[in-house]
Amino acid sequence: MTATQTLPSLDGRTFKMLSSTTSAVNPEAPSTFRYFERDGVIWGDYTGDTVTFGRCVGTRAGDVINVSFVHVLVATGEVVTGTGVSEIEQDDDGMLRLVERYEMHGAPQLSICAEVPAA
Repeated sequence: MTATQTLPSLDGRTFKMLSSTTSAVNPEAPSTFRYFERDGVIWGDYTGDTVTFGRCVGTRAGDVINVSFVHVLVATGEVVTGTGVSEIEQDDDGMLRLVERYEMHGAPQLSICAEVPAA
């Protein structure tokens, strides 16, 4: 892929969390994210692992998305809010991956999410 090409829309795509510096990811039931996109606006929802449910909304410029998020933790019921920046990458097989950088618990965090193939 050349630097001038833009990766495909996130609209209707589902991703699963592979790794996170915030917490250990349960490989049997990772957090799952559904994204929607229209005219440079991104929104979605997520659930699973340590999250009861969550929502995000933001914008996309090229292959970078900026989002604000809010979710409820399973263990405590605590509401967590924040912002993050994700770089969209495409694997050799054409599937997308999100490299997410955000702050939580007063420290920078990193998570990786991979697209789930459509059923």
